[in-house]
Amino acid sequence: MLPVVHNPKYQAVFPPGHRFPMGKFGAVARRLTALGFGPFHVPAPAPASWITLAHARAYVDQVFSADVPARIAREIGFPMTDSVALRARTACAGTALTARLALEHGIACNTAGGSHHARYEQGAGFCVFNDVAVAIRVLQADGAIGRALVFDCDVHQGDGTAHIFADDPGVATVSIHAEANYPVRKARSTIDVGLPDGVEDARYMAVLDETLEQALAFPADIVFYNAGVDPHRDDRLGRLALTDDGIAARDRRVIDAVRARGLPLVGVLGGGYSDDVEALAARHALLHQAARDSLARS
Repeated sequence: MLPVVHNPKYQAVFPPGHRFPMGKFGAVARRLTALGFGPFHVPAPAPASWITLAHARAYVDQVFSADVPARIAREIGFPMTDSVALRARTACAGTALTARLALEHGIACNTAGGSHHARYEQGAGFCVFNDVAVAIRVLQADGAIGRALVFDCDVHQGDGTAHIFADDPGVATVSIHAEANYPVRKARSTIDVGLPDGVEDARYMAVLDETLEQALAFPADIVFYNAGVDPHRDDRLGRLALTDDGIAARDRRVIDAVRARGLPLVGVLGGGYSDDVEALAARHALLHQAARDSLARS
């Protein structure tokens, strides 16, 4: 059975009408339960000592006390409440737990994570803490891994992850994204592939295959896969044009390529933006279905 990590605290209490679809996290859990996944592994919130491995202590303290400066809160785009702080802590612990399960079982998936715009100094772009960066630093500190590869297919560039690991030769960061999308100022990943608007399934898959081959040439003990579904043609914050079938094929190709090399894979949710949270949850669940199928074949 595929290990899946989930905590109801992934869904923070939000004011109605907020443009971030916070309800998708509960919807993903319900969708996965209906598809026969579970029981879920439930993480406890991450302590500050974990999160400060990837973020500035002053900023971590501000989040933990729900006292983030208004300027930073605006850049994040969330009301910086106790509920949001707990969500961010729990998502970080969830990705770290998912990584440990992947090391044990070969593959595991979170039902949150992929907050790749959070950089060392602060959060941004709906991302409070960079859960993948925290998980990598925790595993490195424990001696569980030496090197890691972050393969990011969210429609937005993983700029925060690139910033955090810019001077770390032990972590390769790869981002396939819409070039004209957020953030305006791109960071420098190990490999960046900026796509023009409107790219559809066939062209995307050709780029994906080439980028996977380049990325998997880097030595790594584990791969973190950001499976954002915002490259979908119906996503309101994306600029690409993938279909449901394209998203599913992308997930299968990434998972199969990584596992063919004998590397553990950590799947995190990434971005996805729609008022129809049930349709959005169905897209996100494609990751878990592809991972379960891969595990069943092994």
